[in-house]
Amino acid sequence: MSNKDHAYKNFGGKVGKVFSTSEPEWPMPPTAPPDAPNVLVMLVDDLGFSDLGCFGSEIETPALDRLASDGIQYTNFHVNPMCSPTRASLLTGLNSHMAGMGHVAHFDPGFPGYAMEIREDALTMGDLFQEHGWASLMIGKWHLCKDSNLSEAGPKHSWPLQKGFERFYGILGGFTNFHQPHRLHEDNHALDIDDYPDDYYFTDDLTDQAIKMIKELRTSDRTKPWFMYFAHGAVHAPLQAKSEDIEKYKGKYDAGWDELRKQRFERQQELGVVSDQALLPDRNFEQNHAVKPWDELTSLEKELFARYQEIFAGMVDNVDQNFKRLRDELERMDEWDNTIIVFTSDNGGSREGQELGTSAYFRTLLAFTGHTDLESTELDHSRIDLLGGPRSLAHYPMGWAMTSNTPFRLYKTNTHQGGQQVPLIVHWKKGLPSDNQLRHQYQHVTDLLPTICELVGIEIPTSKGEEQVPPAAGKSFASSLTNPSADSTHSKQYYEMIGHRGMYKDGWSASTIRQPETVFSEEHWELHDLRNDPTESVDLSEKYPEKVESMKSLWEETAWENQVFPLDEGNNVKNILRPPWNEKLVQEMVLYPGTPTVERWKSQQLISFRNWSVEVELDYKSTDQGTLFAHGDQGGGYALYVMDGTLLFSHNGYGEMTNIQCGEMSEGHNTIVVTVTPPDFLHWDVEISLNGTTMATHTGLLALLAMAPFQGIDIGIDSKSPVNWEIYEKYRNFSYTGLLERVRYLPGDLTDFAGSKWIDFLKEEGKRFE
Repeated sequence: MSNKDHAYKNFGGKVGKVFSTSEPEWPMPPTAPPDAPNVLVMLVDDLGFSDLGCFGSEIETPALDRLASDGIQYTNFHVNPMCSPTRASLLTGLNSHMAGMGHVAHFDPGFPGYAMEIREDALTMGDLFQEHGWASLMIGKWHLCKDSNLSEAGPKHSWPLQKGFERFYGILGGFTNFHQPHRLHEDNHALDIDDYPDDYYFTDDLTDQAIKMIKELRTSDRTKPWFMYFAHGAVHAPLQAKSEDIEKYKGKYDAGWDELRKQRFERQQELGVVSDQALLPDRNFEQNHAVKPWDELTSLEKELFARYQEIFAGMVDNVDQNFKRLRDELERMDEWDNTIIVFTSDNGGSREGQELGTSAYFRTLLAFTGHTDLESTELDHSRIDLLGGPRSLAHYPMGWAMTSNTPFRLYKTNTHQGGQQVPLIVHWKKGLPSDNQLRHQYQHVTDLLPTICELVGIEIPTSKGEEQVPPAAGKSFASSLTNPSADSTHSKQYYEMIGHRGMYKDGWSASTIRQPETVFSEEHWELHDLRNDPTESVDLSEKYPEKVESMKSLWEETAWENQVFPLDEGNNVKNILRPPWNEKLVQEMVLYPGTPTVERWKSQQLISFRNWSVEVELDYKSTDQGTLFAHGDQGGGYALYVMDGTLLFSHNGYGEMTNIQCGEMSEGHNTIVVTVTPPDFLHWDVEISLNGTTMATHTGLLALLAMAPFQGIDIGIDSKSPVNWEIYEKYRNFSYTGLLERVRYLPGDLTDFAGSKWIDFLKEEGKRFE
């Protein structure tokens, strides 16, 4: 039998016949052009304009200073004044509201500009690079997925791997504990981690994983280029750093924020990143944004506030150390020379620490609701030795945010320059040799996608599948990378964040400072000529009223084009509104031993602004001990333990511990019920019963609110960051040694002060005007 006949017989006379008459055909996989560059986009979180040495800082950042010296440094680069909106614009080239991300991804009010996930018809950098033959990798903070979709049940359509990335390692949410992260993800799943090594640090881990991903790629393909979006969790709160990095800056901030701001401004002018004609504005004075003079602080406040900044400096320093480590590895692998590096920040320095700073981040976030009576400098100072470590979730006072944003006014969330003008460094040794000239062209984060695509030769399509993609907001500024005198390619840009409004056009800036629940039409618009007054020191609105009206009209027109409305009035409606199907997350939940940590937002829904109880069933023997359930971490939480034959309920009220002894256990089958009743907005009353008998009660515990408890529910273990540190020091995770049958969470009725009740009230009030 001939080979042809053999093939024909074996393949039923069909496939073999094809083989004998034609060559096989395979679909061609996406392939990048020969010698295409790698691309590394590195985004740092809450890094202000002046926080790098090359932008005037005293913080030691030699690796990034070298990158700027060898590359191209932009001094007039702008982003959106909040993290999720900048991330959406960076990845899509769209204005943030048009991308669906008008605010941070912790809300879901049902408006297109505030969908809290990237719109489905948008193309991301991940999509484009993967479709053109690059490996598409992501490391770090995502924060482009609404809270209700963070669990393993999803839906996962807005997770990184569904937005163009082939690999992911990091956090899906906005921040985490740097020593003991609350929930790490790899690719499309959460990692089930019980404990971290004592020397673990999140920024180090991200760098390890970035290097690992590139090495893994190279084991399979020696030439395939890679695109990596590396979004640091640092230097966002909580302020936590390695002890050696903190101690390096001990005493360096004792002079205070006024003096440090002055020193940074002088260095900026020496370096040329700020013009000689620029003025250093007065210390921030605006209503609800004012900074107290350093000289008017008490000695206790000065000592505490300086310590906060020492920790922040240590975090920035560590980012620089890890950048050097990544660069060294890329050079060793012969990857560096043909890698485009883009380094920037997502917004200006953050004022979330308010006037006093905090050792308890969630407690201070609660202060944004008006409950400031929990703030205590004396309490925070008593914990000064814990600051920066795993037991404290700190944030600096907004005086240091003002210093971070030198020479500009105001902070993250504001539409003034301090909220949205940040460092930008571009480096490509093979393709963009440095000319040692600073770039002062106005450019915006929406310009990065078209610029990078032009550099690597990718044409941005106008459609995604059969749908037209929204028109790009930005334009490539590749021309100024090679020509220092090239014109800016971005002539106008609107800004909006929680009601603050801003408009830039051809060197002019108009902006407002929003005061909640005031009339928008009565707000004052400042006017500044940034060409002569880059620090917005001189308000020209009275001199040029026609210009103000023109800028206001342009803002209104652009806002309608970019689905900015409705504006945030400050009544919390946009923060509270949720779709009705979220109610399915608030149902009785039964958990069994071995269940991984429940996702944090799902866990919070079971206890937030409602009556609730937890029922534990177990068969107890006298030698059994350990954690029955735990919810939360060192930032706030509660847990139930069996220790030395007795029942112990621990409550961590933003760092303040209350331990409630609940009596002796009895051998055999036991049912334990913890019942929580909130008597008011800020407190919990707790009752613990054993087999129907009340064993302990406690009134007036601090209610856990404002994203606390931040770590989800554990059964039979207190994993990762513990609720009770003393128990952790003795037993680590304190896994239960006996037979724990099940734990049942029973969410009860909402309290009268729950957010959704506020929505109901507003709806009823609205009917009066129909």
